[in-house]
Amino acid sequence: MVWEEAAQGFAAMGSEARLQVLRCLVRAGRDGLTVGEIQERTGIAPSTLAHHLKFLAGAEVVEQEKLGRSVVTRANFERLEMLAAFITDQCCADAVREVANDG
Repeated sequence: MVWEEAAQGFAAMGSEARLQVLRCLVRAGRDGLTVGEIQERTGIAPSTLAHHLKFLAGAEVVEQEKLGRSVVTRANFERLEMLAAFITDQCCADAVREVANDG
């Protein structure tokens, strides 16, 4: 993952409402939720919710699929795992170096 992709993903989660929507979708698992179900669970107004979902989908942290008259939205677990790995892959790299130099 390149810096620009990571920044876009983290920016998408950078509002309380979008983070609430994303956590709701993570809780729902791979089956996802319809837009109505997300609205019901979060209490976010439909027009505002549509804006937040568009932002999350643009950053590819959620995926949307039209099924008949409904749109099912799912957390993109692969993308979320990539974002988590982007943050943690350098974990403690400098601390190990410091310990090795103290030896």
